Amino acid sequence: DLWYGVYLANLLASTGVFMAEIADAAPPSPTDPGLPNLPVRAADVDRDALLAGLGRDPERPFGSNATAVGSDNTSTGSAMILGNPHFPWRGRYHFTQQHLTIPGKYDVAGASLIGSPAVNIGFNDDVAWSHTVSTAYRFTPYEYLTPIAASPTTYLTDAGPAELDHREVEVVVKGQDGKLETVTEDVYRTAEGYVIDAPDLLMPWGLASLWAIRDANGEHLRTIDTFLDMGKAEDVQDLLRRQDRAAGMPWVNTTAADRKGQVLYADHSVVPHVTDEMAATCMTVVGRVLNEVAGLPGLDGTRAGSSCAWGADEDASRPGILGPENLPSVVTRDWVMNANDSYWTPNDEVRLEGYDAIIGCEDCTRTMRSRVVAAYVADRLAAGKKETPRSLAGHQHENRVMAAEVMREDGALDAVCEATGETEACEALAAWDGRSDKGSRGVHLFEAFVSKLPSALPVVGINTIWTTPFDPSDPFNTPAGLNTADPQVVQAMQDAIDEVRDAGVAFDARWGSLQVAGDRGAPAIPLGGGLGDSAGNANALKSYLPEENDDRYQPITYGSSHIQAIAFRKKGAPIARTILTYSQSEDPTSKFHADQTRLFSQEKWVRFAWTGKQIRKARIGVTRLR
Repeated sequence: DLWYGVYLANLLASTGVFMAEIADAAPPSPTDPGLPNLPVRAADVDRDALLAGLGRDPERPFGSNATAVGSDNTSTGSAMILGNPHFPWRGRYHFTQQHLTIPGKYDVAGASLIGSPAVNIGFNDDVAWSHTVSTAYRFTPYEYLTPIAASPTTYLTDAGPAELDHREVEVVVKGQDGKLETVTEDVYRTAEGYVIDAPDLLMPWGLASLWAIRDANGEHLRTIDTFLDMGKAEDVQDLLRRQDRAAGMPWVNTTAADRKGQVLYADHSVVPHVTDEMAATCMTVVGRVLNEVAGLPGLDGTRAGSSCAWGADEDASRPGILGPENLPSVVTRDWVMNANDSYWTPNDEVRLEGYDAIIGCEDCTRTMRSRVVAAYVADRLAAGKKETPRSLAGHQHENRVMAAEVMREDGALDAVCEATGETEACEALAAWDGRSDKGSRGVHLFEAFVSKLPSALPVVGINTIWTTPFDPSDPFNTPAGLNTADPQVVQAMQDAIDEVRDAGVAFDARWGSLQVAGDRGAPAIPLGGGLGDSAGNANALKSYLPEENDDRYQPITYGSSHIQAIAFRKKGAPIARTILTYSQSEDPTSKFHADQTRLFSQEKWVRFAWTGKQIRKARIGVTRLR
């Protein structure tokens, strides 16, 4: 069960995306010939819908922020890190806290997803690390030609025709009446992976071709070993060496800091060995459309066993994935960050370039969340101040809203609102303090506005809502200049005002009265923070199908989760501030079910008990297993 659970988590960004398309895949028939949604030109494809179908829904992203500051810029002379993964507040993919010790051999603390026996994000006496979801793809689709005269389960390879592997899988499910029943599903495989039927994603099982998914994370069971070994690291280089040796980092970047004063950013996750050169010669016609719209090359399955097979690097732990030399990383004593944009900009000066496009984009727009995370450190250093353990932790609750800062320049945001003629709403928006604190008034009006703007703010390409377009030479300050002359921008403001009015919420309502905890058994605890990528909150929070307080405007069930601010000194124990936003116990009757949520609301921290003396002082009880 443990291995199965970890393996399933590994597939979240790959095979797990296509469960329905795998289970529903069936050979074409006269009544269902498996035609793609036409036309299949890049210009006619709904980009957001395609990204959502590939597991990259712009409206429901897995996120995270991580910032590490090196000894050149800290008051301690060592390094420090602030990590904040954005994850669900309920279900199996949320974090629990743990501290694992084998005296004299192993000592690491932090948090892990439910079911993981090893710490996923955490620290030991010398190194601390956090993770952010990477932009790299973990899979590639292969398109295979199917000879029309043959069986619908025959496909062509460079060695000749082959038959699909057909399996019947029995699954126990709960029916609508609550009773358990066994369902049998037919699944099909090529040598590379499971066949899918996904006409909405331009990949149907048709009369002329079929598609299958090769999944790099479906080909290993190395993740537990990777995290376990990382816990023994002595500095950031050692951490990365251990990560590379096991090569089981499934879909995340790593940001780290150490006692020596060094910091690390790396995307050394599991990435298919698909170079730009190989992709260019192996993409099919539809595969090029997938690549142009979503950055995912669709490869020629007929040559999947030869010239279009995934490659191999000498320094990789196994064939088929990119080795460390072909993956981006930087070690410095300056500072680094990541907020789910690509590896390209680990800080405001360093650029990582020349890597294969399957890992992510270069010279591409940064989200407003990336811009605010970078600004927290850059602005402090520009003011001549070094980061202290307290100041770095304090960035978590500054609750700056970067999109508002940019849009308010030259009075543009107020001008757009005034163009609607909605005096009461515009007075509230003008009086807003520009932050997403609990006591801020007008946050909800701004969030509604950015949610309704045409095309998402961070998308690469031309966007008429800005007067200054994106400039690759200045990625953390462009695009800029809200376009007050664009009627779509004014309409978005009007739609936002109408939405707030229709919800029966005052335009100047206090944010903490609207945004509250919404997970199972949660009291209506007021929360600061808000929308991440579009509004530009580092303290990202979102409401998805709340279980409690669903009568509130924004009951939170996703976002900031296990937050850690770890600072090293040249000597002594790490200074460890942590918080689990939804608290440790899942039992609503437990006193530990909402205690940390209240602390999070109050912008306080848990001083994590690390040393033996600290643990003895904080101990509640002891359970001995024999």
